Amino acid sequence: MKKFLLPILLLLAAFEIKAQDAVSYQTPPKEIADLLLAKPTPTVSISSKAEWLLLADHTSYPSVAELAMPELRIAGLRINPENFAPSRQNYISGFTLKNIKSGQTFTVTGLPEPLRAGNMSWSPNEKKILFTQTNPKSVDLYVIDVATKKAMKINKTPLNVVLRSSIEWADDQSILYHTIVKPSSMAPQKSLMPKGPTIQENLGKAAPSATYEDLIKSPYDEQLFAFYATSQLVENRGGVETPINKPAIYDNVSLSPDKKYLMMRTIRKPFSYLVTATGFPSTITITDLKGKTVKMLAELPSTEGRPSGNDNVQNVDRDFTWRGDEAATITWCHPLDSGLIRKKVDFHDAVFALNAPFNGEPKQLFKTTMRYRGTQWGTPTLALVSEALRSKQLSRTSRFNPSTGSLEKLYERNETDAYTNPGTPVTAKNKFGRPVIYPVDNGTKLLMNNITGSSPKGDLPFLAKFDLATKQNEIIWRSKEGYFEEVVDVIDPDKLIVLTRKESQTEVPNYYIKNLELKTADQPLTAFKNPYPQLVGVSKQKISYKRADGVDLTGDLYLPKGYNKEKDGPLPVLIWAYPREFNSAADAAQIRGSQNKFITISWASPVFWVTQGYAILDNAEMPIVAKDDKKPNDTFVEQLKLNAEAAINKLADMGVGDRNRVAVGGHSYGAFMTANLLAHTNLFKAGIARSGAYNRTLTPFGFQNEDRTYWQDPKLYYDMSPFSFADKIKTPILLIHGDADDNSGTFPINSERLFAAIKGHGGTVRFVFLPYEAHSYRGKENLLHMLWEMNTWLDKYVKNAKENSPTTTVKEKTK
Repeated sequence: MKKFLLPILLLLAAFEIKAQDAVSYQTPPKEIADLLLAKPTPTVSISSKAEWLLLADHTSYPSVAELAMPELRIAGLRINPENFAPSRQNYISGFTLKNIKSGQTFTVTGLPEPLRAGNMSWSPNEKKILFTQTNPKSVDLYVIDVATKKAMKINKTPLNVVLRSSIEWADDQSILYHTIVKPSSMAPQKSLMPKGPTIQENLGKAAPSATYEDLIKSPYDEQLFAFYATSQLVENRGGVETPINKPAIYDNVSLSPDKKYLMMRTIRKPFSYLVTATGFPSTITITDLKGKTVKMLAELPSTEGRPSGNDNVQNVDRDFTWRGDEAATITWCHPLDSGLIRKKVDFHDAVFALNAPFNGEPKQLFKTTMRYRGTQWGTPTLALVSEALRSKQLSRTSRFNPSTGSLEKLYERNETDAYTNPGTPVTAKNKFGRPVIYPVDNGTKLLMNNITGSSPKGDLPFLAKFDLATKQNEIIWRSKEGYFEEVVDVIDPDKLIVLTRKESQTEVPNYYIKNLELKTADQPLTAFKNPYPQLVGVSKQKISYKRADGVDLTGDLYLPKGYNKEKDGPLPVLIWAYPREFNSAADAAQIRGSQNKFITISWASPVFWVTQGYAILDNAEMPIVAKDDKKPNDTFVEQLKLNAEAAINKLADMGVGDRNRVAVGGHSYGAFMTANLLAHTNLFKAGIARSGAYNRTLTPFGFQNEDRTYWQDPKLYYDMSPFSFADKIKTPILLIHGDADDNSGTFPINSERLFAAIKGHGGTVRFVFLPYEAHSYRGKENLLHMLWEMNTWLDKYVKNAKENSPTTTVKEKTK
């Protein structure tokens, strides 16, 4: 017996080693790799008078070695300690200028090499363009002279952009920005021997908090944050840097419209260990252009005291901003319900204003019956006020007359009702250079731009005129059916000259100037080529179907090039989705998206596998609808099952999908959905869950749109957590997570613990931990390997399911 026992033990040991060994980077099939690494088309920026077009090329995915560079994770920030900048950015790698009238293109000279540009901005007269250049050891500021097509570095001191502080043109000759105070070599050094333990305490005050990543955890973290976040505000005029005010932790600095005052939000101690830097105690101050204090507006406490629940806010002033239509007027909001939306009051918020020289009493402008969201300023008699209740998915837009103080409701809508969205008011620069609402037709109407244009025929963007008297929205132009064309910018709102981006299933997105009034031929500005020739011939259609309880659903179906249903038969299927909550079944049933968009690929797309012989149902609607006076999540799992069954039945009825070879997948909340479906149904052969949260008790003060806490409804949190039912997950599941996930709620421990739980109960599971990746993955080697993992998993457990079916028989799953 012993001679047989030894080989068995060796075999088992070998299996364990294989299961735990690190795997070297792999690459997916060439078709998939080529799609991932294809160079994207440039982005464009047009001058307001449509004289110049700036085309910006973008870098491809950085190497994992770049992601592995030194990084500090403190106060909700990720900082490169070498250059005082965020450590994870996407950069512009090239600039080209095009004269729109002549059509001639120009290469910009004087650019640093390699170019790693960001924060691009036109000067007020649009004769110059600024951008930041991120170097390994510093961040510099460059300005492109449009006339000479030449870039020049203008800063003397390296910039500090740790807090992503604004870089603002003060006028055509001067720029405001923040510089470092001390070099990185002077950063605090960590002592091997701490002064003592890290201690936090609470003395009876409620402080519910979301589950933020990268928080301050020690006194040393506090020192690091103070060192790297402290900056010096300067004005650069003609290459000369003049300090404004003293060094401070400037969270935000904004110039008044008349350019005579500055509003500063500076962060002060004590730094919180529960919230990110944006929630630290702060001071709101108005100064003159030399930094001398004119008015201290507010001393704001830490947001630790913000009550939990949608629509609840702190009982303090908030939303300090300049009025865009006046020279120097500050507005802000104050809650009238102590910050608690359920408190029964006639008005929940009041908005106040204070004019320069800021020595008078604040004036109340108006009050709102919902939670105030903001104001778009326009003329002396017109501004638009937005208010909403997230808990009810309800929003309202009203007309405010600054001259009389009257507030009149224009429209109110459910925010999930895409069909009734009237669009966004078109703006134009006023005498202060600020974008404000621009009324047309002698001030009687608003020009409304809806870049989505949802409709029963799919998304068809439109431009409309909203009549302020009748409160009716009249569409004056709409994308033609068979295309997806959106208005990117309104060049002349009176003559209706616009910049559009047009695409179709076969036409690459390109930019055009259209004259909607004269209806002359479109003027093409770009002629981008197809970056994905291997997808030519792939079919895409928007399919509609109905789930068992009558809710209408849709999804985007992709079928392989040359596929013939009669000849090739049903295909293996990958369904990719992300659940959304709705208070209305009618809203949930609306068609979203367009089948007429050109097929583009991002790293997160499931469309890669259409090249491997799969039918892909992307954006498969997974609505979670409120029923019988209950909240949507009260029947979360039951509705997921209805949605999934309906999608599979539709594909099988069409004859394009093999119902016995279906995989489901998703990212973030889509991963949460995937794990739940595998825990509670036998509908799928495999699942792919990327960067999800699987144990809702780890987000006890709410998640997504759920505002009930764990202590208010522990059963809900238990029932919605796939971790609670890990023993039921016998369908093969591939878990993928970045080991540096920065998203609130999706801590990597979610995947680690779910893997251990499924493994502990004998399930089929694989866990891929991507080094240095955040919630959104970026490293080239990691992305290629992720695609290889997914492809291998799908081929083994879905495409070739008959040969590789799990040995465990899955019975009907019950709670």
